[in-house]
Amino acid sequence: MLVLSASRGARAESPIGRTIGPFELRDYHGKLHRLDDYKQPLLVVAFLGTECPLARLYAPRLETLHQRFASRGVAFLGVMSNRQDSIAEIAHYARSYGLTFPLLKDVGNRIADRFGAERTPEVFVLDAERAIRYRGRIDDQYGFQKDGRGFQRYEPARADLAVALEELLGGGEVSVPETVAPGCKIGRVKTPDPNSPVTWSKHIAPIFQRRCQSCHRPGEIAPFPLLSYADVQGWEEMILEVVQQNRMPPWTADPNVGHFANDARLSDDEKQLIATWVAHGGPEGDPADLPPPRKFVEGWQIGEPDLVLYMDSEPFRVPAEGTVEYQYFVVDPQFEEDCWVSAAECRPGNAAVVHHINVFVLPAGKEHFERDELTNDLLWGYAPGVPPTMLPPGMAIHLPRGTRLVFQMHYTPNGTPQEDRSYMGLVFADPKDVRKEVRTVLAVNTQFEIPPHAANHLVESWYDFERDALLVAMIPHMHLRGKAFRYTAHYPDGSREALLYVPRYDFNWQNTYVLAEPKPMPARTRIQCEAWYDNSEDNLANPDPTVAVRWGDQTWDEMMIGYLQIAVPKEKVAVVAETQVKRPWALIVPVALAAGVVVLGLLALLAVGTRPARAERLVER
Repeated sequence: MLVLSASRGARAESPIGRTIGPFELRDYHGKLHRLDDYKQPLLVVAFLGTECPLARLYAPRLETLHQRFASRGVAFLGVMSNRQDSIAEIAHYARSYGLTFPLLKDVGNRIADRFGAERTPEVFVLDAERAIRYRGRIDDQYGFQKDGRGFQRYEPARADLAVALEELLGGGEVSVPETVAPGCKIGRVKTPDPNSPVTWSKHIAPIFQRRCQSCHRPGEIAPFPLLSYADVQGWEEMILEVVQQNRMPPWTADPNVGHFANDARLSDDEKQLIATWVAHGGPEGDPADLPPPRKFVEGWQIGEPDLVLYMDSEPFRVPAEGTVEYQYFVVDPQFEEDCWVSAAECRPGNAAVVHHINVFVLPAGKEHFERDELTNDLLWGYAPGVPPTMLPPGMAIHLPRGTRLVFQMHYTPNGTPQEDRSYMGLVFADPKDVRKEVRTVLAVNTQFEIPPHAANHLVESWYDFERDALLVAMIPHMHLRGKAFRYTAHYPDGSREALLYVPRYDFNWQNTYVLAEPKPMPARTRIQCEAWYDNSEDNLANPDPTVAVRWGDQTWDEMMIGYLQIAVPKEKVAVVAETQVKRPWALIVPVALAAGVVVLGLLALLAVGTRPARAERLVER
C-alpha cells in the first residue's frame, strides 16, 4: 500500500540558520558518537530508513558524495530515526550499500525532532558553528507532480546537496537553501489510545488483507510486509498520507465511468477507518479480533502448467541504480501444431526488481523483430499484485504452429545489484472445446505531433468492430507526457457510451481495466480513444518541453495506443478490424506496448477449461 510521499504539506518555519546543540547517539556497533567529536567545518546529517525505497536508492549516492567530499573537510552522519528499524536491520542496510560513514540509531526520534526532519532520505548541512545551512533533498531525479503523480528523470537536473556543499566550501551562501525532500515519513514513536473506536485487529487488518498484502508480503515487489501489527508500526502516518492522496492502492480511473472487476480503490468508509485509527495512535486492540491470515497461493496460481518457458538460459543483471531500458528476449516453444491457451501466468524470477513482464507473439517465419514492429499480439503479462487470468471454459488464445514468443522485461533498480530470470507457464485447452478466441486489438495513432510547450494536446484514434464481439478489458498506453485518456463507444444506433476515463494518467502505474461484465460490441460499433498530453515545463517528468514529440519506442518519445481485449467466436477468428487515425487514408500497422503494466484478464470469470495431458518439459531460450 505504500509509495513515496507526494508532498510535505504545510511546513513549520524554516530551520535555516538555526543552531543544533550537542547530542550523542550510538551506532549499530554500540559505539557512542558525539556531535562535538566531528571537527570538520561542514557536517552532512542524513536521515535514512532501511525499508524506504528512496533511502535505498540514494544510499550508494550518499556514499559517493561522502568519498568525494571527505578530503575537503566534510563529514557525513546517517541518522536512523524510524522506530521500526532495528539494530540488525541498520547493520544490514550499511553492509548492503557499502556505507562507510556512521549510521546512528535515534531512539525515540529525539534528534529527528530537534532537526525537524520529516522524511527519509532528508539531508541537513551544518556549518562550523553547527547552524543549518541547507535542508532538503539530495538531488531532483525523483519527485512528484503537483497532482501527486510520481516521476523519475533519467538523471538529476540539479544535484542540490553537492551544489550546497560546493557553495559553502567556496565561502559563499547556499543559493537554494531549502528544497522539498520526497520520501517516506519518519516512523515516530506514538502512544496508542486504548479507548480508540478503531483498532488494527478488528478493523484495519481486514482492509490490509483485501487491499495491500498481495504486494506487501515477503517475495513480492513492495519494499516491506504489512501482514502483522508489528509490520505496520512506524508506517501509520505514511499509510494515511498515501491513502488520503489516492496514491495507494494504485487506481487512476474515474469512478463515475464504467464498472471494473479489478477496481482497487478503497471505499470512503475504509479510508475513514484508517484515518481514525492513525489519529488514535494506531492501537492494536484485541488479537482475538484478528481475521484468519490470508492464504496466498505458493507457486503456480494456475495450477501445474503444461509448459514452462524461461526468458533466457542465463539471468539478466540489473544494476543498483539508474534507468534500465526495456529488455527483450526471444523464446522458441517449439510448437509443432496449433495451440490454444486457456491460462497463462508470468512469474518474476526476482520480484524485487521486476516492474512488469509482457509476452508478445512472434509469428512463424519472422526471424527477427524491431521493438517498434511488434504487432498487437500480446499474449500475457505480469504486474505486481495482479493475479494471472484463467479463461472460462470455451475461451482461449490461439498460438499457431511455429509461433515464438518475445519477453519484454521492465526492471526497476532497488539500490543493490540484482539478477533476474523470469518465466511463464501455459495451460492448454483442447481445441474442440474452444468456442471463443480472446485477442488483443488496438486503436492506435502513430501520425501525431505534440507541439513544444503544449500543456493539453489532444490525439485521437479509433477502432471499428466489423462483427459482433465481447469487450473484456481496456488498457490505455502513453509515455511520460501522457496526461489523460478516455474510451467512448459509438454504437450503430447512434448512441454513445463512455467506457473508461483516466483523468490522471500515471506512467508508473498503468493498469488493465477489466470490465465487471464483458460488454457486447455489435458490429459497426466504433471505439473512440482520446489521449491528452502535457509537453509543458509544468510536467516535471517531461524530458524536454522545447521539442516537438512524435511516435517512438523510447520513453522520451510518445505513444498513443488504446488496447482492447475482446472475445470473438472461434469461427470468426479471421476478423480484421480497420484501425483509423485522424488522417483517414492512413492504415496503421499495430505496434506493441513499449511500457506499462499489462495483464490480460477475465477476472470476473475465474474458471479453467478442459485441457490436454501435460507436456512435462521446460523450454529455454
